[in-house]
Amino acid sequence: MDYQGRYDIFDLSRISTYPLDTRSNKVTLSDLVRPEDVSDLTIHLPDEIARDVETIAREIVESRRMNKPVVLFTGAHLIKNGLGPLLADLVKRGLVSLVAGNGATAIHDFELALIGQTSENVPDALGKGRFGMAYEFAYINYALSVGNQCELGYGESLGRMMCDEEFQKQVFALSAKKNASKQFAHPEVSVLAACYENNVPFTVHVGVGTDVIDQHPSFDGEAKGGCSGRDFLIYTQEVSHLTDGGIVLNIGSAVTGPEVFLKAVSMVANTGYVPKNIITADFDLRHHDARVMSDESEQGYYYRDQKSVVTRIPQAFEGKGYYIQGNQKQTFPLLYKKIMEQLQGTTE
Repeated sequence: MDYQGRYDIFDLSRISTYPLDTRSNKVTLSDLVRPEDVSDLTIHLPDEIARDVETIAREIVESRRMNKPVVLFTGAHLIKNGLGPLLADLVKRGLVSLVAGNGATAIHDFELALIGQTSENVPDALGKGRFGMAYEFAYINYALSVGNQCELGYGESLGRMMCDEEFQKQVFALSAKKNASKQFAHPEVSVLAACYENNVPFTVHVGVGTDVIDQHPSFDGEAKGGCSGRDFLIYTQEVSHLTDGGIVLNIGSAVTGPEVFLKAVSMVANTGYVPKNIITADFDLRHHDARVMSDESEQGYYYRDQKSVVTRIPQAFEGKGYYIQGNQKQTFPLLYKKIMEQLQGTTE
């Protein structure tokens, strides 16, 4: 990026990179949970949590049967925990109308699609100045640059890079070099690809300086912000369809997901598209005490996911909020399993 101001800035051209497939990763294809694996998983959750998950699954199936929105915002760990194939299957089945995530969500999905591995061994790389320095992150940056020129969203730009041969050629012509991976070896495990191929928006909500792609000479802040800004409006448009009910899930996003949802519901209510009778559900590990959501002296008051997703938003719009406490390696497969059981029940 060019800069003509009064201060010194870091020279990104000094950065050195390495091929992604030479990096030490903690997650490989064998760690992924696929739809056919769910029936063999052992799930231990309190009865109350399991009942709430079953209720949410039933409401998701009913909402989609009635063409109401089911919006799912996920933090990066759902992908890192190997659960992306379950979400991709829900997308393919038309059970989610929009997927959203932060920058890291998209990056982990990109890595799995490209080389079948993700989750860099950070302690091993950080002290060597190698953390986040895999060259192939330039593909994301150039996809956003091309996408911004075409006035596309962030998720759509990455989905097109994976699935659209001409768009991919355009990106690789700008970015690919001799030792870099030059094809997506495993697009079948990608949520971004599933969304693009099934015309389901995948919106990506980012900051600047928050993601490893920002460390590279190819970084274009204008493109990153422009594409993500369009995604916010795509997301808000989907939220505007909650006027007659629908579902919003927040999976492991402590700040970004709740804040994006909060701003979107304020915008749609301001313009006359008031959400009504919505169901919200927040999946996370932390303890939840509904009694402290209005007490600023309690630490729980400052958990944005619990305060906004579970309490304030559903209360403001005649809805109901659920808090699903537990390891998402247990809670999300259970949700998937219960959805499949509901689908089977409706076809018998």
